[in-house]
Amino acid sequence: MLKSIEKKPVTYVGYTINLSNRISLHNKGKGAKFTRGRKWKVIYKEKYTSKNKAISREYYIKKNRKLRNLIKNEKKNINFITI
Repeated sequence: MLKSIEKKPVTYVGYTINLSNRISLHNKGKGAKFTRGRKWKVIYKEKYTSKNKAISREYYIKKNRKLRNLIKNEKKNINFITI
């Protein structure tokens, strides 16, 4: 999960094979339309053994507003889970 670096931050959830490259693209204004014009930092990530599992989890996190807000407001952020 990415969090924008601005006064009123927003979050973005997505999946990728190369996280550092993806965040770099987002910060350069390329990639998903929603991410353009903002600077981003990684606040939460999970690692999966299959693309299907990753996409399923991405969908779950996107739809679960309570979980997203909990992660967004967490003080320590950058959790890493391998599943």
